[in-house]
Amino acid sequence: MEEALSLAAQAAAAGEIPVGAVVVENGKIIGRGRNRREEQEDVAAHAEIEAIRDAAKRKGDWRLNGCELYVTLEPCAMCCGAILHARLDRVVFGAYDAIAGAVVSKATLLDGTLAPAPQVVGGLCAAESERLLQNFFAERRKTIDKADTVSI
Repeated sequence: MEEALSLAAQAAAAGEIPVGAVVVENGKIIGRGRNRREEQEDVAAHAEIEAIRDAAKRKGDWRLNGCELYVTLEPCAMCCGAILHARLDRVVFGAYDAIAGAVVSKATLLDGTLAPAPQVVGGLCAAESERLLQNFFAERRKTIDKADTVSI
């Protein structure tokens, strides 16, 4: 999770929502990703998707059986779909997402209803993940507030 947090910090530094993810196989990181939606102008450039793509490329197979995904924020519906299709065995996430979380917060897409369910662990390093997100959005609000200020 430390590497995912580092990737989240890199995303924040690049002006992206700070979410980072890694795919692990046999204790070794085989895929890394961070949010890049603004950079790539791609709605699908979420950290989880980036990490899954990187892992599949390195492994030479889109099937990631036996692999685990560590991500700093509860995955959204799109990312849950990718997780299921990639056949990941386990998903570990940090902060819960009350707005778009599709693992437990707003929906339960990894519960085994749609496809065999990965094991899910939530709340690992949640405080660190939440701090990155809160700091990012606090800074963003300051920028927006300054831009909305009218000078006379």
